[in-house]
Amino acid sequence: MITYLLSKIFGTKQERDIKRLEPIAEEINEKEPEVSSWPDERFPAETEKLKKELADGASLDEILPIAFAMTREAAKRTIGLRPFDVQLIGGIALHEGKIAEMKTGEGKTLVATMPVYLNSLVGKGVHVVTINDYLAQRDANWMGPVYQFLGLTVGFLQNDMRPQEKRAAYNCEITYGTNNEFGFDYLRDNMVVDAAYKVQRGHHYAIVDEVDSILIDEARTPLIISGPSEESTDKYYRINSLISYISKDKDYQIDEKLHSASLTEDGVRRIERILKLPNLYDPMNIDIIHHIEQALKAHNLFKLDVDYIIKDGEVIIVDEFTGRLMPGRRFSDGLHQALEAKEGVRIKEENQTLATITLQNYFRMYEKLAGMTGTAATEADEFFNIYKLDVVVVPTHRKMIRIDSPDMIYQTEKAKFSAIVSEIEELHKKGQPVLVGTISVEKSERISSMLKKKGIPHQVLNAKYHEMEAEIVAQAGRKAQVTIATNMAGRGTDIVLGGNPPNQAEHEEVVRLGGLHILGSERHEARRIDNQLRGRSARQGDPGSSSFYISLEDDLMRLFGSERISGIMTKLGLKEDEVIEHPWISKSIERAQKQVEAHNFDIRKRLLEFDDVMNKQRSFIYKERDILLAEEDLSPHLIEMIDELTDTLFDAHISEENQDVEGLQRAISRTFQISPKLSENDPVELKENLKRSIFEGWEIKKKELGEDFVGIQKMIMLSVLDNLWKDHLHNMDALKEGVYLRAYGQKDPLVEYRREGFGMFEELIYAMKEETVSRIFLIQIQKQMLRKESLSTKKGMQAIEEAPISAKRKIGRNDPCPCGSGKKYKYCHGK
Repeated sequence: MITYLLSKIFGTKQERDIKRLEPIAEEINEKEPEVSSWPDERFPAETEKLKKELADGASLDEILPIAFAMTREAAKRTIGLRPFDVQLIGGIALHEGKIAEMKTGEGKTLVATMPVYLNSLVGKGVHVVTINDYLAQRDANWMGPVYQFLGLTVGFLQNDMRPQEKRAAYNCEITYGTNNEFGFDYLRDNMVVDAAYKVQRGHHYAIVDEVDSILIDEARTPLIISGPSEESTDKYYRINSLISYISKDKDYQIDEKLHSASLTEDGVRRIERILKLPNLYDPMNIDIIHHIEQALKAHNLFKLDVDYIIKDGEVIIVDEFTGRLMPGRRFSDGLHQALEAKEGVRIKEENQTLATITLQNYFRMYEKLAGMTGTAATEADEFFNIYKLDVVVVPTHRKMIRIDSPDMIYQTEKAKFSAIVSEIEELHKKGQPVLVGTISVEKSERISSMLKKKGIPHQVLNAKYHEMEAEIVAQAGRKAQVTIATNMAGRGTDIVLGGNPPNQAEHEEVVRLGGLHILGSERHEARRIDNQLRGRSARQGDPGSSSFYISLEDDLMRLFGSERISGIMTKLGLKEDEVIEHPWISKSIERAQKQVEAHNFDIRKRLLEFDDVMNKQRSFIYKERDILLAEEDLSPHLIEMIDELTDTLFDAHISEENQDVEGLQRAISRTFQISPKLSENDPVELKENLKRSIFEGWEIKKKELGEDFVGIQKMIMLSVLDNLWKDHLHNMDALKEGVYLRAYGQKDPLVEYRREGFGMFEELIYAMKEETVSRIFLIQIQKQMLRKESLSTKKGMQAIEEAPISAKRKIGRNDPCPCGSGKKYKYCHGK
């Protein structure tokens, strides 16, 4: 009631936002007569003038009206589109680092050109983020003439581009690309061995198109660059075979709401008997428990043709939000291998993480972030909590006149699908185009099969045939067209009544028939996805309609909302094929959706909280790496490392109460590969003598390497950092898996992860220093050894490399290296 009264007095948030932005839009309009009189050649010159004003201290806000007016005129002259006033408001919101919610068909792609042009004048590059490669290329080519007319360069990223092509795209003032390309390029840039190989040049300003899809829907899956680990794949076949010996409910339980699987006490005892293990929960068996749970998930929670498909003998993930195939992406933590074992296809090696980042933390690196979508208001809290992004709801240019029918509820899925096909048949006879939205490949093919039996021509757009999705969706508004689309496939492509390019006569006829009808075959777990589907109809003032068909057997209803509704339907004595329509039931469904949305938000938030721990560590490591790449001579850093290591080793062995000179001698010999003569003495004098000996040896060895020293030290420091960071990621993954068990001991897994993760990171930093110094000293010792043996450097190195191979037994990666360095084989000649 209080909120209602306040909105009456002060206006709604939307009204207040628009009232604040309208005067700025008026300023832009006032500049239009002047700008429209300019000759074409003046625009690039004015762009240079604006750049100079910014360099001299002007703010972006000060030059916004003229910059927007110039972009509007450039669009009018090059691509024949003039942004409306509401589009100016959307552009201002984007410049301010907010999310502009604009309905489908309101011209978001054009809106972005104005803030993109303005912010590119700073000279740090602007990134426009799209949901797929097709849209990145399409939008860059479509809007490119606008930017080029103004004197700017524009490029786009594609998955199959070579590094030099990507570098050229990033060096443009404006770069279009997908969230995955931007994120993976960032990770790859932090794996290069030379700064010249980097492709990105910073994170200044980004506009994310379909921001809800990228920052929310895809945020549950982190970006991971991985390489094969050394573990055998046999264990997955063995564990998969166990599943047939245990039964659901008795031996294990499945929680579909939480998407989890766990063994019961009976199941634990049964597994122990089969595997002949005294205690399955022994810490040594944690890995077995983890893989059994993953196999249970694979068999009970992941469905073929819904969550994944089999193509060319491979398990390919189906994106649950867009319905697209995701080749190259793999489920982590051994789940993908469990699915491969379940389906009887060849199991690929389990991957080890080499670099990883969540989309949340990648996009939070930008100095300024903005986004646009047709549906953001329902997730406004999450956008603000995670990204500090406010949502501005921009009014439509023409009034939206779509008719949204109440939900049609059936008791069974069979009855629901029969009703769906009947309505499609009726609308097709009438000539009205229909877009049918499904949530999986399986459901889309089921409807397609039923339509084929009825002889109704239709187009199927799902994960299996997504190559032509934009073209198929663009024609969904033609007369009598029936299109079945998995979820939100084809998002970003306008559906024009009468087809695209438009046919005026057909357009008018389709308008007379009622426009495009949206038929949802199931409610999605997020209200926003349903709103997106509805939003494909009634664009720019066109007529349109929508209806959703639901059964009590649908996943959402079965898990979250069907018991009370089922009870009511039973009491009313409704038959299987009878429909019920009631606002109360629609409210109940919405409550169920809110439950799922809250649960999914918790998952994303938890993922981010864990990744925030890694993010601090990753930022430190990547900063260190940049220093290593940027500086020519790293000697000052090495000298600092040597000094710190000497202090650490000395303090560990020598104190006023105790002087373990012999232990210190061994530690110094192992780390620095020298044997200084030490004796019990005054600690201060002992430390001075020790440092003098080490640095004297260091100077001598520096001279021995000569001009190669600078390159060798950089190579070693990068190699050590990369390899130890890779191992650290693996250890942190293992910690994250194991830390959840501590909840049973009334400990917060996140607090434990932070505490232990910090300790592991401190150990990593020390290990990096010790490993770097030791390896540099070791290389020089080998050179000395080879000289004594009167061998050429080439033959000597060959002899050292071959020595471990000629040993009688195979050397394990964690065994001491045979060269006598004291290091593990994997860190020495097994590297």
